[in-house]
Parts: sequence; C-alpha cells; structure tokens
Amino acid sequence: MKKSHLIIIAGALLAVTALATSRVVAQQASSSGVPVHMVVTVEPRHGSNVPVINREDVMVYQGHDRAKVTDWLPLQGEHAGLQLFILIDDAANTSLGSQLEDIRQFINAQPATTAIGVAYMRNGTADILQNLTNDHAQAGKALRLPFGDAGAAGSPYFSLVDLIKRWPESPVRREILMLSDGIDRFGGSGPSNPYVDSAIEDAQRAGIIIFSIYTPGTGHLGHSFWRMNWGQNYLSQISDETGGEAYYLGFGAPVSLAPYLDDLTHRLTRQYLLTFLAKPEKKAGFQQVKLRTEVPNAELVAADRVYVPAGL
Repeated sequence: MKKSHLIIIAGALLAVTALATSRVVAQQASSSGVPVHMVVTVEPRHGSNVPVINREDVMVYQGHDRAKVTDWLPLQGEHAGLQLFILIDDAANTSLGSQLEDIRQFINAQPATTAIGVAYMRNGTADILQNLTNDHAQAGKALRLPFGDAGAAGSPYFSLVDLIKRWPESPVRREILMLSDGIDRFGGSGPSNPYVDSAIEDAQRAGIIIFSIYTPGTGHLGHSFWRMNWGQNYLSQISDETGGEAYYLGFGAPVSLAPYLDDLTHRLTRQYLLTFLAKPEKKAGFQQVKLRTEVPNAELVAADRVYVPAGL
C-alpha cells in the first residue's frame, strides 16, 4: 500500500475517533444536566416560624425524575442584592392616593441592598418615573396619584411585558410589586387570556417574580363583578406561576396596604437562590418543575416551570 494511502486511512481513523469522543463527551454533559437557577421563597405552612432549610432538604423534580441540587444560597448578607420595581396601574381608582403613604413607608423600610424603581401602567407601556435606585427617599418621591383614566388604559399585561423587556439582566434577583385591578380592558376576560400567558412566559424566562395587590379600578369595568373576578384571577395566576403572592380582600379596597406590604417584606428576607441540574431536551424551552421538602412546617414557593437550554 502506498504511503499516501496510509496517511489518508490514518487521517480518517483519527476523524472517526475524534467524532466518537466528542459524542461521548456531549452525551456525558447531557446526562449530567445543565445548571438552572431559580429564586425560591420559604413559606411557613402554619404560624410565622420559618424553619432552617439546608441544601440536602431541597428536592427538585422534572416529571418523575429527581434533579440534582448543586447549590442553595441564602439571599442574605453579601448576597442580599435585590432590584424591585413598584408598578402601579394608572386606571386604578384615585382612592389609592390615601394609601400611597403605606407604599412610601414600605420603600423606606427596605434594606440598603435593595434598589427600587417606580413605574405606572399607561397606554400599554410602563411609564418609569424613577429608575432603580438605592436612594429610597428619592424613590418614594416618585409616587403620585394614579390618573384614574380607564380610557387611556389598555391591558395592564402589556405594561408588565414592556417593563420586563426593558429591564436589563442583572446578577441579583429581580422582582415586581404590581398594583392593579387586573382587568384586561384590551383583550377582554375569560379562562384563557393570551396577554396574561405572554406576561407569565416573559417573567419566567427572565426569572422575575411578580407580587400583586388588587386595587379597584375606575370606569364601568372597574365595578363589573364579572370583570373584577377575572382580574383577580389573572393577578393570582401571574403571581402564583412566577413564584410570588397575590393579595386581595374581596373586591373592595383594603383599609390599609400595610399588612400586605409587611408580609411581602418578610418574604423577601426568606428567599434562596436554587441551582439544580435540569435534563435538557433537543430544543430549548420551558419545563415543568416541582419543589419539595420534608422539613416540617415549610413550603418552597417558586415558579412552576423554568427555561432550559437545549441539550448538546
């Protein structure tokens, strides 16, 4: 056999070996999973005593398969950084003005590690009156009366998506406190609302948790039982599916927002950054996850699905 033929055969064997090796490495990387991060809130099932949760106490499931938890970081101390936007519906009844002081006190009570921004939902956009700042007094000054103009309000979920898309990625957790009646004046009401679904998807992809407080709206729709009912359903859905909490008291305005805001403050101090190895699919996409712990009187609250990159 000629020398040139030997060289060609040897080169082909090396190529086949390299391809096989790369496939093995890819399969090993795929089988071990890809790291996925989630912010998780630990909530007591009864009372206010929150037990200590360690990494080995956390169980993550994708379907029937248990994923490996690689990190469970308390978001406290040097890791307590938080970006929090307060998003207020301009279609809210102007009676909300009597409760702005509750919101201002909540802002001032946050730790120095929390940067706060203030925005208003108007015409399907988020009108940012104060960008994220650690100057809490400055953030509090940005609060104003809602316009109470139902005619200028589209879907509050347009405004929510607008804020999420304009919010740069950050190494710290990002969360939103949304005050609205939840009524979609653009898309209507019903069990399936594409704008609500779109807002949930964008928030989950960005890893943003949404808390909501129901506050009555203005205009005819603002006192329609049917519309108000669906508005609260939408707020509850968004908060639940992103790992937050929805607050409301019937269909009326609460006497004070302070109890809700106090509860939110406590929740923000009981959050952890969870990292686990997710099993990737051939295409990137959302995957359902469930969190469990056997620690008594503890519940792990987080988004019900995560965005997982494609496998190799």
